[in-house]
Amino acid sequence: MAEDMISLGEKLSRRAQATPDAPAVSCGETTLTCGQLEARANRVARALEGLGVKLGDFVTIGLPNGINFIEACWGVWKLGATPQPVSFRLPKTELRAIVDLAAPPVVIALPDMETDRRRVTVDDLLALSDDDRPVGSRVAPVSGALTSGGSTGRPKLVLSGSCGVTPTELDDAGVWRLGPGDTTLIPAPLYHSGPFWFALEALIRNTHLVLMPRFDAEGLLAEIARYRATWVYMVPTMMSRIWRLPEDVRVRYDLSSLRTLWHLAAPCPPWLKEAFIEWLGPEVIMETYGGSEGIAWTTITGSEWLHHRGSVGRVKVGEMKAFDTNGNVLPPGQVGEIYMRRPDRAPPSYHYRGATARTLAGGWESLGDVGYFDADGYLYLADRRTDMFLVGGANVYPAEVEAAIDEHPLVISSAVVGLPHEDMGSSIHAIVQARPGLTDQALLAHLAERLVTYKLPRTIEFVAEPLRNEAGKVRRTQLRDERIARMKASMSQT
Repeated sequence: MAEDMISLGEKLSRRAQATPDAPAVSCGETTLTCGQLEARANRVARALEGLGVKLGDFVTIGLPNGINFIEACWGVWKLGATPQPVSFRLPKTELRAIVDLAAPPVVIALPDMETDRRRVTVDDLLALSDDDRPVGSRVAPVSGALTSGGSTGRPKLVLSGSCGVTPTELDDAGVWRLGPGDTTLIPAPLYHSGPFWFALEALIRNTHLVLMPRFDAEGLLAEIARYRATWVYMVPTMMSRIWRLPEDVRVRYDLSSLRTLWHLAAPCPPWLKEAFIEWLGPEVIMETYGGSEGIAWTTITGSEWLHHRGSVGRVKVGEMKAFDTNGNVLPPGQVGEIYMRRPDRAPPSYHYRGATARTLAGGWESLGDVGYFDADGYLYLADRRTDMFLVGGANVYPAEVEAAIDEHPLVISSAVVGLPHEDMGSSIHAIVQARPGLTDQALLAHLAERLVTYKLPRTIEFVAEPLRNEAGKVRRTQLRDERIARMKASMSQT
């Protein structure tokens, strides 16, 4: 370990020694100071060690957002082990597939989570040890192992290429605009990549981390005002639900403390981004694109976006280029698959367990996204390669159609899939969660002003349940397969 680096466990210990009474993490009505988090993380670590967790082990964590999630992660890091977060709502079959990949000696989860491994709660661990002395400086070989099913729904682990260390000193706010004195608000589920890594970043940068048990549009505005939050993480689904609040509700809360709003994880419709820029100011709104793998990423400010409407920014770290199907780099303006690679001689940023990367010669890797660069080097994403489908030989990108649907004031969320069509190859099917009063005819009239004819949905299905989770993700393949199964069942009955 380099002299200017320390283990994550040691970082928390030093922060607790320097500012024992400063708030470290809050959720709901509970706040832990730095000293309290350090003590409880040490107890969790000693209890896990007593259960056989060793340096380099993975520990699956199936907990909702809250203080316990943070205690579990830091207890694991203090042992030099690797947190492996999963959704606490996972059914047993899905959980088993992930746990089989991770092979943890222990699963930290809620009492009702079913698993074949030894399961303990954080309260169980705290009851097993009251020894809150530091366990020593141990470095996890892998700092985190996040799950990802992609568009297929088949789980894989994305293992971080970095070990469990952090710089001894972090003097500036860095690219994420986070530093001492900030209050960081994360309303998204911590078992997803972005919220997980930003929560870690918030704590190692000596900010006050505020979590929400679950996202609520008005509740998020209330928490910003309550804690005088300076930094917030969002996904476009959250932004849309906030914007759909009555205006008198949105202006009820004092958001003047907010200096940075990062949004990522899913495409943001241009109309929605423009609304937030006008509301909160262009220098507040920030966007990044790069994926859980961390190979390379882009950033863009609100001010830049106004001059490059629809872009996700220019490359900040690493390299990105658009390639055609023959592996040739495309010139500006031409749509292709986006490939990335690390800076020269940089070590790998990740490893997969349960999957293989899509690669080209020269160290280029793809996450499956499609898009193009403009002449100024700004990237514009079209959709995922696996989500695009053909209608009469023309490419249709679901994200474009969804963005147009979501502009309608009565729409809450939408997902577009291509269903098999004997003549056209695919037929566009829109699945829409909407408020009462929206009809097929009204939605199609709205879309006719925004989309070319061949991109208009041929069928529309209204549903009551949300189509995207709190991280803004949609399982498009699963939605498509379910509807194809219904079509086949209906045909077999006629």
